[in-house]
Amino acid sequence: MNKPSKSNTLDSELLKLTEAKHHDPFGVLGRHGQGSDNAIRVYLPYAETVRINSPKGPEFSRIPDTDFFEHHPGKTSIAEHYQLFWTDKDGHDHQQYDPYCFGPVLPEFDQHLFAEGRHWHIYQKLGAHLHSVADVPGVHFAVWAPNAQRVSVVGEFNRWDGRCHPMRSLGSSGIWEIFIPGLSVGCLYKFEILNRHTGQLLVKTDPYGQQFEFRPQTAAIVTAEDSYTWQDGSWMDQRPQHDWLHQPMSIYEVHLGSWRRDHRGNFLNYRELAEQLVDYVKELGFTHIELLPVTEHPLDISWGYQTTGYFAPTSRHGTPDDFRYFVDHCHQNNIGVILDWVPAHFPKDSFALGRFDGTPLYEHEDPRKGEHRDWGTLIYNYSRNEVKNFLLSSAFFWLEEFHLDGLRVDAVASMLYLDYSRDANDWIPNMYGGNENLEAIDFLRHMNTVTHEQHPGTVIMAEESTSWPQVTRPTWTGGLGFSMKWNMGWMHDILHYMQEQPIHRSYHHDSLTFGLLYAFTENFVLPFSHDEVVHGKGSMLNKMPGDEWQRFANLRLLYTMMFTYPGKKLLFMGCEFGQGTEWSCNRTLDWYVLDYPHHKGLQTLVKDLNKLYSSHAALYRYDFDHHGFEWIDCHDYQQSIISYRRKSAHEDLIVILNFTPVPRESYRIGVPNPGTYYEIFNSDSEYYDGSNTGNGAVLSEPQPWMNQDHSISVTLPPLAGIILKM
Repeated sequence: MNKPSKSNTLDSELLKLTEAKHHDPFGVLGRHGQGSDNAIRVYLPYAETVRINSPKGPEFSRIPDTDFFEHHPGKTSIAEHYQLFWTDKDGHDHQQYDPYCFGPVLPEFDQHLFAEGRHWHIYQKLGAHLHSVADVPGVHFAVWAPNAQRVSVVGEFNRWDGRCHPMRSLGSSGIWEIFIPGLSVGCLYKFEILNRHTGQLLVKTDPYGQQFEFRPQTAAIVTAEDSYTWQDGSWMDQRPQHDWLHQPMSIYEVHLGSWRRDHRGNFLNYRELAEQLVDYVKELGFTHIELLPVTEHPLDISWGYQTTGYFAPTSRHGTPDDFRYFVDHCHQNNIGVILDWVPAHFPKDSFALGRFDGTPLYEHEDPRKGEHRDWGTLIYNYSRNEVKNFLLSSAFFWLEEFHLDGLRVDAVASMLYLDYSRDANDWIPNMYGGNENLEAIDFLRHMNTVTHEQHPGTVIMAEESTSWPQVTRPTWTGGLGFSMKWNMGWMHDILHYMQEQPIHRSYHHDSLTFGLLYAFTENFVLPFSHDEVVHGKGSMLNKMPGDEWQRFANLRLLYTMMFTYPGKKLLFMGCEFGQGTEWSCNRTLDWYVLDYPHHKGLQTLVKDLNKLYSSHAALYRYDFDHHGFEWIDCHDYQQSIISYRRKSAHEDLIVILNFTPVPRESYRIGVPNPGTYYEIFNSDSEYYDGSNTGNGAVLSEPQPWMNQDHSISVTLPPLAGIILKM
């Protein structure tokens, strides 16, 4: 690198630029002075000669012993936005507009809203965006790095050299920007950041990048403006009026990288997944697909939960427009799409958000507030407006730019509690001495309020594993404002119960019934998710006790209970056909098992349960209201049998579940009305590879039973559930 001569009057300023330490490159480069003192100064480390406006235009003079070039046009008129024609040291010719002849781009209003944490669409301003100034096309770059001495855009276009394109500081906002003419879609870039306190030099990917290289590469990619032609107008027009509280919602949870792959073991493109996955989900009767995070992430085995690209669909499956096609195709087939979204923590990867400008910018400095030791990740500083704005605009981005129907917020409990998974002396109390994370609570309430206001009909779900009150109640009543919450308590209780040998289940009967004590305190989703089939927990099938027939019967019974129990439904991929092994993100599901009757029968049962659930209002109309449920008998612990009614305004169904392998003949239950009751579903049916024990039509008798004036006598199949209707 050539340095300027000591005799030059601008030595100190030029030296800062050559050492890439100048805080205000626009104060030195570009056009300066007036009249005859008018001078244009450029810094081109790889240039041999530089001319202005044409290959034969006036030649710049090199400042001796430097890579600075100056031109003094005198009284010659030079356009405000002039071009440089230069030849590099290898003899290659280049033509470009000088980036330093363009003024600031980002309006003060946007900077002000961002500083207040109220710029919902800041992703449209920060990052890299195609832009034109005075009909000159290029790319506008902007990044928040308030503790930087210097920030540069680096990429293939400047040999990844931070000296070439240092950015303009926008003052107290902490934002840096530059408009680089001539760049276009597909350009790879990062930000090179020099910390002003320590001199540490960092090369970081764009926090607001909307497309990234295929891992393990990490550069951001300049994307095209959204020109995708959506075909889901009917779906989007109806969504604001969608009454999700009182409609069926059966969710198929999917990890796209391992649901299915091509014959070479490669990831499928979003468009291929759209065709194959939607056909499958539609055939099985699910109403929604929930995606494990497709936000960009460097590590496959993180399943997407250690996100580095909060505004980019992962390149593993294609481009942003490919993902738009996926969502569009789902909507055209009446399938909603929910995305797992992670505002609770982020990875420490050196190229990403951690100590972004050399300081703990997005995270807390004190690890007692800023680090999840269990996961080896960092915790967002929810007290900073700019950080809250980053997360809030990410939520808006997915709902708005990709038409998603909702977000499932991961690890909410870790956000709510300052002492989450911490030793007694490893956390800092809040200002009142409590363990509540007041800033995170404020962020969640604000996020839920504005997303529901701006995107009516979308749902925001919480994966919240504690008894925090009013998670799904409105913020104005003191709630957190989520649409729904995963019912982790019910899930743990019922799986604990089902893993007991049937002979012991009578001693654990309360695990079946306890959940109804709180079932209507929140808007619950019943989840059998990916978390229950990894890390040594075994597959859903292998949690069940007994021989092969009993394991499948138990699983059919469990799913029958889930689909008839109050709450929306969620089932992880592979669980619907009895995947035998634990889920692995590194390989496809064991589709071959569908050649066996037990597995095919279980898949058919899930298909029929979905259709039964969606077609009977009694099973979904009052999922979150006690008016939709009534116990018939919850006390028969000795025989491990429960029975209940599911109700709507015009329908009444009776559900009886037998949790032992013993068929029960002439089992009597009370019924609300006299008449004939028909068995409309039996999990022991031969269609599901069961023993086909059951009932046809059953006539009630005027024999009082279980506080009812009438009763019926039925046959209960072993390890099975039946549903009756008048």
